[in-house]
Amino acid sequence: MAGILTYALHDDEGNFNKNSLGAISESKKLADQIGGNAGVMVVGDISDEACASLGNWGAAKVYRAKDVPEGLAQPIVDAMAKVIQDEGFSYALFGGGLLGFEIGAGLTARLGAGVTMEVTQVKVQDGKLVAERPILQDSQIADVGYVSEPGIIIGRLNAFDTVESGGTAEVVDVQVELSSWSTKATMVQRGEQRGADVNIEDADILVGGGRGLGAAEGFKQCEELAEAMGGAVAATRAVVDAGWYPYSTQIGQTGKTVAPKLYLAAGISGAIQHKVGMQSSENILAINKDQNAPIFEFSDLGVVGDLHKIVPKLTEAIKAKKGG
Repeated sequence: MAGILTYALHDDEGNFNKNSLGAISESKKLADQIGGNAGVMVVGDISDEACASLGNWGAAKVYRAKDVPEGLAQPIVDAMAKVIQDEGFSYALFGGGLLGFEIGAGLTARLGAGVTMEVTQVKVQDGKLVAERPILQDSQIADVGYVSEPGIIIGRLNAFDTVESGGTAEVVDVQVELSSWSTKATMVQRGEQRGADVNIEDADILVGGGRGLGAAEGFKQCEELAEAMGGAVAATRAVVDAGWYPYSTQIGQTGKTVAPKLYLAAGISGAIQHKVGMQSSENILAINKDQNAPIFEFSDLGVVGDLHKIVPKLTEAIKAKKGG
């Protein structure tokens, strides 16, 4: 079966991760083109209704391993390896994120598979999947095919769009015998993997701050603007390395990839390492006093001026508008 198996990450309340839903939708689209099915792996004691609801995103069948813990990679590798081998899946696709990378790498080693990471798009050629991956600091795109099965595809965060289809998935319970090494680790507490309770990947509006803020205190302006607009605050690697803002908010090649409806860049020069993490934003507004800053080259709207004067006035204007 030329099917595609994805992994659906969920929180402690059973809510499925946005990137996982995007991967399921992508799998459905691709599986239709190669004549296969889109399967989903779910672990933990998730209800029948919740599992079946993944059909709305394109899943044909959900494989549930109730006794396998969520959040630890090795037990999930055991579960996915079993389903891939038992059901004959040709590919495994992940929506990105730290856990997805770890599971994908584990599956690659376990099954002797080929793997492509940081994938931004997947296409079909001659009935097989080909992954597109940016290389050379995102200046070029490499096409990666697979010479054997299964092929492991790990997308960048927000690489795949969620598409509702209105279907209901069949739920199949799977009994998994865990490897001895898979029981060595114990989950103590689940939370933001990168050190703070921030989820910038799901934000519709982001205010990003760079070195142009001048100091850590400058982020107060970004926080006030983000609050006024109902958004969240992000940062560049330079200011994170300087200790101005938490790593959980870092966008870029060594941080997170985001695709909000609006990305407002305050004092960000627009280096390629940052660009690759936010270039998929629907609208990009840049504020910078340097009219030659690279970020203006790919912004929808650019404002040349002192952000310390512009940002507070913009915040006041938004508050006044909402108040009116």
